[in-house]
Amino acid sequence: MNTGRRVVITGAGALTPLGIGVEESWQNLCAGKSGIGRITRFDASAMATQIAGEVKGFDASRFMDRKVARRSDLFAQYAIAATRMALDDAKLQMNETVACRTGVILGSAVGGIGTLSHNMKSPAEGNLEGVSKMLASMYIPSAGANDVSVVFGIKGPSRGISTACATGGHAIGDAMRFIQYGEADIMVAGASEAQIVPIFIDSMARLKASSTRNDEPERASRPFELNRDGFVNGEGSGVLVLEELGRARERGAHIYAEVTGFASNIDAYHATKPEYESQSRCILLALQDAGVTPPDVEYVNAHGTATQLGDLSETMALKKAFGRHVKRLMVSSNKSMLGHMWSASGAVEAIFTALTLEHGVVPPTINYETPDPECDLDYVPNLKREIAVKIAISQSFGFGGMNAVLVFKRWEG
Repeated sequence: MNTGRRVVITGAGALTPLGIGVEESWQNLCAGKSGIGRITRFDASAMATQIAGEVKGFDASRFMDRKVARRSDLFAQYAIAATRMALDDAKLQMNETVACRTGVILGSAVGGIGTLSHNMKSPAEGNLEGVSKMLASMYIPSAGANDVSVVFGIKGPSRGISTACATGGHAIGDAMRFIQYGEADIMVAGASEAQIVPIFIDSMARLKASSTRNDEPERASRPFELNRDGFVNGEGSGVLVLEELGRARERGAHIYAEVTGFASNIDAYHATKPEYESQSRCILLALQDAGVTPPDVEYVNAHGTATQLGDLSETMALKKAFGRHVKRLMVSSNKSMLGHMWSASGAVEAIFTALTLEHGVVPPTINYETPDPECDLDYVPNLKREIAVKIAISQSFGFGGMNAVLVFKRWEG
């Protein structure tokens, strides 16, 4: 039962190709700096796609003890690190009472694919003794949520979810519902990805989904631009602390923004071809849930992957949902600088949407040089825009047609 409880963001943590932590990532995002470069994790010189947005300078020992790090895949390490930053930011004291009223929803699209691919080498070489006994607990997509609950003693509702590129959005929306329905007072919500491994990068290249602009990595991710040639893989994690408004006020917490609406649906159409009418319907359902109308929205943090079909579908969905108001919308894609962080995209982009509301700064869509006549909205090209925004949405449209839209409102006390 929805008790009408209001939900606000009181903490945020992130690891992205633009930096370790929310502040560094946000500053670089607003400056229009690209986090894309040539892959350094392995030799990608024989692959069609040789570029990615890697997290740089990550040291697991800063965020967890060595035993935890050894038994956790990199994606789970990212999740633990981002959660620690978010909880520290929220200044939460996790005693037994708080722990039992705090839940966690953390997702991943591909889970511990690095651990899985590494362990697959031993059987292929006839060495079954080389398979780790911890394999199952390290590679399942719910491992991040499990590890976070153990490390931080979170004992409330828990979910480890996997809904492709919409995972981060779903995690935040479902977490909001837990608080609204009175099942928790605080939720740790987000997603994490560490999929920059040979098998995954090569599979996306073979699907013709990823950019092959290898000679100019920083200019490769080109959402909504005429010469876009596919997404660039990015990795990292985004975690938010969501809290019931009364509790946040009572303890004097800093509030970034209010989460006022959420909707999800699925295209039921095609695994890799998006369907704009379903996306449009999801946008309108989210606005209805938030109690706002299309003309109330000023900014859209777009999915904006830089694929031909995806960007066109998203533009058409916005036109259908917003009608004549669409020409007054500011729309930008963080992926032009981050790359596509898969499940983590929705979570990190939700954080940046909240910061847009708090600081009155709309990050740009970089690498926007030649407009696409079919993608003809205001994509905030190349330079940030300093402008007060009261209501914004963040949307995530995933493989398989899974859609998630979140609505945020500027916190005014």
